[in-house]
Amino acid sequence: MWNMEAMSVALAEFNSAPDEQARAQLRSCLNVARWIERLLEARPFASVDAAVESARHAAHPLTPGEIDQALADHPRIGERTEAESAEAEFSRREQAGLGEADASVEQRLAAGNRAYEQRFGRVFLIRAAGRSHEEILAELERRLQLDPAEELEIAGEQLEQIAALRLEGLLR
Repeated sequence: MWNMEAMSVALAEFNSAPDEQARAQLRSCLNVARWIERLLEARPFASVDAAVESARHAAHPLTPGEIDQALADHPRIGERTEAESAEAEFSRREQAGLGEADASVEQRLAAGNRAYEQRFGRVFLIRAAGRSHEEILAELERRLQLDPAEELEIAGEQLEQIAALRLEGLLR
């Protein structure tokens, strides 16, 4: 159960933080300048839910360049990053929720990641929260069959979902 007092303090601190500090916090959720600036302009937020709702809409749709920029901060699904950054910590937490995959699933994820990168020229991205390794693998295999424009749109939507979840975690 969330401590409501702590949540309010975190939101109050975010609302009153200097722009550079808030910008850095938002960048850890989604490294897209347009999204960050829209959320800075929308402050103060009345609630965490209002901030998250604003985050969901602020960048939609992400441009191809914004997707590429944001994906530069994401490790491959199934791989643990050793980087020391807020983005890396978010990724470690998100992927830790998946638990351990059996060797066969890990091999298929690795092969799928390589095939995806070869086909689309970027890392495969999916919101890992609430999904199993098997669900992620099935979605990876499904998305490998999509045309590049359709897949780019889905990648953008996944980034938006991840950003909203990260912001919610940051403010709670």
